[in-house]
Formats: sequence, structure tokens, C-alpha cells
Amino acid sequence: MQKLNNGNIKLAIQKKGRLSEDSIEFLRKAGLEFESYSKSLFASCRNFPLEILFVRDDDIPDYVETGVVDLGIVGQNLLNELQPKVKKLLNLRFCFCSLCLCVPKDSSISDFYDLNDAKVATSYPNSTKYFLLKNNIKAKVITINGSVEATPVLGIANAIVDLVSTGSTLSANDLKIISKLYDSEAILISNINLLTNKKKNALVNKLLTRFKGVLVAKNYKYVMMNAPEKILPKINKTIPGLKSPTISPLNSKGWISIQSVIKEDVFWETIEKLKKIGATGILVLPVEKLIL
Repeated sequence: MQKLNNGNIKLAIQKKGRLSEDSIEFLRKAGLEFESYSKSLFASCRNFPLEILFVRDDDIPDYVETGVVDLGIVGQNLLNELQPKVKKLLNLRFCFCSLCLCVPKDSSISDFYDLNDAKVATSYPNSTKYFLLKNNIKAKVITINGSVEATPVLGIANAIVDLVSTGSTLSANDLKIISKLYDSEAILISNINLLTNKKKNALVNKLLTRFKGVLVAKNYKYVMMNAPEKILPKINKTIPGLKSPTISPLNSKGWISIQSVIKEDVFWETIEKLKKIGATGILVLPVEKLIL
């Protein structure tokens, strides 16, 4: 039977579900090679001293806090709800969702201030109670482990507080959002005592370099184009790249090939400007990793 290598970093991720799938994809983008099977309890990386444990997402904060594992990938919602004593290392920019207050579409409740004396069902009682207390609302919080969205139809509650990503589940149950408590995404957390272990701390820093490379790359596009050499000064002013673009001569006299990176948030605006000043044959490629 395969055993964990205690000298390696231990990272806990969700065993199954959307967070599990996106976490595995992210780890592989960071260049980590490992096998993942539906019934596996853990996997060892072939090219990095890392053990990946597949567990229930609700257990990850506790495992990290108590030192069972060194690192964990969880939703920010669990940190807000459970308040474990862990260190937040990195926002991972996937599994975006929001914790929202919702009511039936035909409900007379149109604002959270209408919740006085109402019943609110949720799997996030601490977050819900804090929200109600902060807004001076006196409502009864009913803790539900399961299908929270079904409680209004069953007459258990007047409203619910639940995670919303696409909103399809709300639509299927004739529910609407009346307020958002907070936004959530996947985050990387660590045990607060990890810094005292020099060997593991050094390995975590190497891992963070990989993760940050993947995250930075998501914000850029790699662009190649052809252009008359005479418009190069205009192109230099137009492309908000990391540094000056890479330039190569073409066989056609007076023409050059230009390579650069463009930030995602100004990508289309920049491409339109490049076309307008005379760039042609614009080729756009995703950036897999970018180390700054």
C-alpha cells in the first residue's frame, strides 16, 4: 500500500465537485504531474515533493489549522463561515460565486429589512447571523445540511442564504436574489506554523512562484503581427506590454514582425488601435505561464 512521504508538502483539495475539478486543472497548469482517480485518497507528484490529499471541502480548514496538512485549496466562503486560524496565501481566481439572500419570486419580501420575524434557512448560519446582526434584523436562522433552495416551497423558511454561481438553481426553484452577503473564490491557505519549518517554507515559496506564474498569465494574451517598419513608433505607444515588443525583419522590404503581450482588460481596445494604424496578420495566443 502506497504511503505518504512526511518530508513532502501536503496539500488538501476537495475530493469531488467543481472545486476539485478546477483545483486539479490549476495544479496541472502549474506543471505538477500526478494521477487522480475518483477513489484515491491521495496522489504523489512525480516532479515536485508534494502530496495531494482528496478530502471533503468542509474538513480542509480544520486539517490545515491542526497541521494534518500544510496547505489547502478552499472557497473563501468556508473561511468566512468557519473562521479557522490559518494563513491566506493566494487568491486563485477560479470557482467564483457569491453568498446571497434569496426569496421566492412571488414573495412579499423585497428587501432584507423585510426579514424581521421571518425564517431564514441556510448552510451558512454564522455568516447569516452576522449579516442579520449587522443590519439589526431579528429573524430566525434555520441550519440546513442539504437542499436549502427547497425550504421555501416546503414551508420551512421564508428566505434562504446560499451560494450562487450561475443562478440556474435559483431559476429552477423560482427564487430571486434580494441581497449579496459577500463574494467568494478559491484560495490557497496554509498552516500558521509553516514558516517555522525552513525546508517546507522554501518548497512552498517555489510552489507559489509556479502558481503566480499561472495567475499572471491569465491576465495576458501573446500577440504576433506584421506591420510596416515606419509605424513602429506608433505601435510602441499603442501596446501596453511588459517591455518593448520583440521585433524581427520580414522578407518583404520595409515590413517587420512584432511580438508582445497585451493585458486582457485592454485587449480588444488595443487590437482595434493596432488595426487602425496599419498592423495586419494579427495572431493571438493564450499565455500558459508568465514569470515576472
